[in-house]
Amino acid sequence: MTARKANSVLITGARVMDPASGRDEITDVLIENGQISALGAGVQSKGVEKINASGLILAPGLIDVLVKTGEPGAEQRETLRSAGNAAAAGGVTTLIISPQSTPAIDDPAMVDFIMRRGRERAVVHIIPAGGLTPGLAGNGLAEIGLMQEAGAVLFSNGDKAIGNTAIMRNVLVYAHGMNALVSNRPVEPDLGINGVMNGGDFASRLGLGGIPAVAERIMVERDIALAETYGARILIDQLSTGAALDAVRRAKARGVQVYCSTSIHHLTLNELDVGDYRTFARLSPPLRTEEDRNALIVGLKDGTIDAIVSGHDPRPAEEKRLPFAQSSPGAVGLETLLSGALSLVHNGDASLLNILRALTKGPAKMLGLPSGKIAPGAVADLVLFDLDKPWVCDANKLRSKSKNTPFDGRRMQGRAVMTFVGGHCVFNAQDRV
Repeated sequence: MTARKANSVLITGARVMDPASGRDEITDVLIENGQISALGAGVQSKGVEKINASGLILAPGLIDVLVKTGEPGAEQRETLRSAGNAAAAGGVTTLIISPQSTPAIDDPAMVDFIMRRGRERAVVHIIPAGGLTPGLAGNGLAEIGLMQEAGAVLFSNGDKAIGNTAIMRNVLVYAHGMNALVSNRPVEPDLGINGVMNGGDFASRLGLGGIPAVAERIMVERDIALAETYGARILIDQLSTGAALDAVRRAKARGVQVYCSTSIHHLTLNELDVGDYRTFARLSPPLRTEEDRNALIVGLKDGTIDAIVSGHDPRPAEEKRLPFAQSSPGAVGLETLLSGALSLVHNGDASLLNILRALTKGPAKMLGLPSGKIAPGAVADLVLFDLDKPWVCDANKLRSKSKNTPFDGRRMQGRAVMTFVGGHCVFNAQDRV
C-alpha cells in the first residue's frame, strides 16, 4: 500500500454525511494543513490536489473502541503497524487499544510506550486504554489518574470482567473523581466460566457449553447500580443481548451516565452462524439469538447504543484450527467494520446517518475526542467510500496478520475507497493491485 500525501486536497462532488451536524448534501471539501478549511459547492483553491468524488460518500473517519493487537508480547497475532494498515483499509482513523497485552497497559509508562510506538509505526491514530487493575488481574486499583495524564482516554479490564463487586465499586469511586470513563465486559464470570457459545437449545444440540444471556444482564444491572450510586461514567463493552440493552435504556432515561457498545458481528450474525462448529464464529461475547440481534438493531436506531465496534481480536490459525470448545474466541474486524455496517443499510435495518453516528459521533462524544465530525477547523480524519461496491470477503486477503473472520466467503456491499488521517491519504484502494 502506498500512502499518497498532500498538504492541500480538494474533494469535489462527494455526498458529505456528518452525523455530528446532520449534514447530508453533495458538496466540496477543502483540506489544508491537516484540517478541513472550507465546505461548500464550488470551493476554490489554487495549487491543490483535486479528487473527483462524484458518486462516493465522504464521512468522518471511523473510531473503533477497545481494539486488541498482539503488541507488545504477541506480535505474531497483530502489530500496531498491521492493525493500522487494516484499519485504514476499512476507513477507521482512530483505534482505542485494549490494555489486554503482555505486559498489560496498566501504568503511565506503558501508556506512553503505546502512544509513541503508534506514532512511529501506524498510519492511523493510536490511543491506549488503561488497565483498571494491575495486570488486569481484577484485584486492587491501577494508576488511573496517572494514566489519564499520560493520554489514556478509557479504562478497561479487557475481556476479563471484574466480578468482585467491592473492587468495581472502588474503581468507580476513584474514577469518578477524575471524570474518567470506565469500561467493563458484561458477563458474570461464574455463570460464563464453562461456556463457549450462547446458552440455549442450539448449544445443547451441538453438545457445547453455553453462556446464558442472564450472565450479561446480571453484570449490566450491577454496574449500572454502582455507577448510578457513585455518579460515575461507565461503558458497557460489547453488549450482546436484548435484556441487557433494556437495562441500559432504562438507566439512560433516569440520567445515569451509562454508555454501551456492540460489535458489528452481533448486529449482523446470530448463533446459527456457528453452523457446523465454525470456529471463526466463536466470539467473546458469543453470538446470540436472532431475537437479540433484532433488539440490538432497535437499540441502534433509538440511540441507546452509542458505538458500533469491530470487536477486533486477532487469533492465528493454530488457535482456530481446533475443536470448537478448545479454540480461542475472537475475530478480526477492522477491515470489515464499515462494510458490515453498510449491510444494515442495504437490508433496510437502519439509515446510513444512524449507522455513521455510532461509528463516528457516538464514540467521539463518549471519549471526548475532537474527531468524528466534518466542519471547518476540524481535523481532516475522513473516509471516502462507495456505498454499493460489491466484493467477497476473502480472509486470506485481509491486511491483518491473523485471518479469523466469520465474514470469510460472505458477499459484501460497500467499501472504503480512500482514507485520510490528518489530511494525508493513508489508504487508496487503487494503490493495491
